[in-house]
Amino acid sequence: MIHSNKPHKNRCLLYNQGLMSYLDAHAWQRSLLTQRIHDPSLDDVLILLEHPPVYTLGQGANSEFLKFEIDKSQYNVHRVERGGEVTYHCPDQLVGYPILNLQRYQKDLHWYLRQLEEVIIRVLAVYGLQGERIPAFTGVWLQGRKVAAIGIKVSRWITMHGFALNVCPDMTGFERIVPCGISDKAVGSLAEWIPNITCQEVRFHVAECFAEVFGVEIVQSQPEGFFQSE
Repeated sequence: MIHSNKPHKNRCLLYNQGLMSYLDAHAWQRSLLTQRIHDPSLDDVLILLEHPPVYTLGQGANSEFLKFEIDKSQYNVHRVERGGEVTYHCPDQLVGYPILNLQRYQKDLHWYLRQLEEVIIRVLAVYGLQGERIPAFTGVWLQGRKVAAIGIKVSRWITMHGFALNVCPDMTGFERIVPCGISDKAVGSLAEWIPNITCQEVRFHVAECFAEVFGVEIVQSQPEGFFQSE
């Protein structure tokens, strides 16, 4: 169990999963969100996992940012209800899906986005790296390279979707898109600064920093039902 220094107002169930298909994870998020809309007293959740290679487009994303024809694609492509443009997920990129009731925190989406950035910035600080924000953009940069993408959806103040941190993935998948629709800023991974870094070690730091930033008590949990790692 990970403790934060702040008073524990809320519990947050941590589901540490391995590799899970994007559609399974998406259905799981929607299920958790629906449960919490019907019963707002349920605990918050943080899912940490990795995806097989997949491209996702936000609700209003421009398909021109794909460098391949979507209807003839050999790659999995999904348009989903999060904000933001196209992004890429693959193994060794750590993805976090917080299912939080923002009525317990602040009913302010800009505040929430900045808090997610703060989690990543604190994780980088553990390794002596200075993560940066760029005004007018969402995400976290290291020396001008984007290492974390963020895209959210909020329904009745319950959150879904979240952040993706490039720990040590095969970065070639990003070459087929204009990541997040930003053509003049490169993407990067933590492995460029920290050789031999692994998703496994970063998971612990993400959970710890998440607990600090949101002032929650993290409770290691196992999901019920069929949403298990592949």
